[in-house]
Amino acid sequence: MAAGPTPQGVDPEPLQRWFGEHVDVAGTLSFEQIVGGRSNLTFTVSDEAGGRWVLRRPPLGQVLATAHDMAREHRIISALAGSGVPVPGIIGLCEDAAVNGAPFYVMEFVEGMVVRTHEEASALEPALLGRMGASLVEVLARLHDLDVDAVGLGDFARREGYIERQLKRWRLQFEQSASRDIPQVPEVHDRLAACVPEQQGVGIVHGDYRLDNCMMSPDGGVAAVLDWELCTLGDVLADLAAMIAYGDQRAAGDILLNGSAEGYPSPDEVRDLYASHSGRDLGHLDFYLAFAHWRTACIVE
Repeated sequence: MAAGPTPQGVDPEPLQRWFGEHVDVAGTLSFEQIVGGRSNLTFTVSDEAGGRWVLRRPPLGQVLATAHDMAREHRIISALAGSGVPVPGIIGLCEDAAVNGAPFYVMEFVEGMVVRTHEEASALEPALLGRMGASLVEVLARLHDLDVDAVGLGDFARREGYIERQLKRWRLQFEQSASRDIPQVPEVHDRLAACVPEQQGVGIVHGDYRLDNCMMSPDGGVAAVLDWELCTLGDVLADLAAMIAYGDQRAAGDILLNGSAEGYPSPDEVRDLYASHSGRDLGHLDFYLAFAHWRTACIVE
């Protein structure tokens, strides 16, 4: 079957040469953009013998380098290899923009499925969706339990003041992009800023952990955690709260997966599973849930 048109964001000839220097390639490569990413661009790369890889690069046009740092994502995924947190195997990083117009990195292709919408979730057997939710929680607890120094990420980002920085960041983002006056946003910001709980140590925060940012295996396990562009160090309970908030949204929005699909764990079930796996004190979880919902409001507005 003839390959389709080459998508924007890939330059076939120099990429063919780069791949030839890093992996065994059979014949001419073809490229297909993976639908679903909301920021960095992701492509499936295939050769004529059925070999497949995944290439990730920044969006087209002028972008803020610090917000689309391929070397940063590459470092995270490389550090997590063998940690117990499932991630794709890394093939290589290219920081020479002359090859493809921007830095990029290449990963192994991971078989599985990504459940992106409420409709897709509802089409699954409830027992399978339940196993997916339980596996998501287990892997999240495993990520949060990692020693950041032991995996080589101790100097990756600031360790303290995560919630304070996030409050400042998302209020500024809202103020710069809001199309209407919503006084509740600054009001809730001020109330949250006045009662930030003490951070329980430091861990790896994925930053956008939810069902549609993971590749799921047919048996319901997490095959690979994806989309690490917001990853940093900080207060890991923000990750848990975000996962619960995304799975319990009642409002419409194309970034939200409604967790009311039959079989998906309820917010209380997610909390109990996480507490069991992590042993963390969740006494202040209501604060983190309020923060997660406020952050979502800033994003969707």
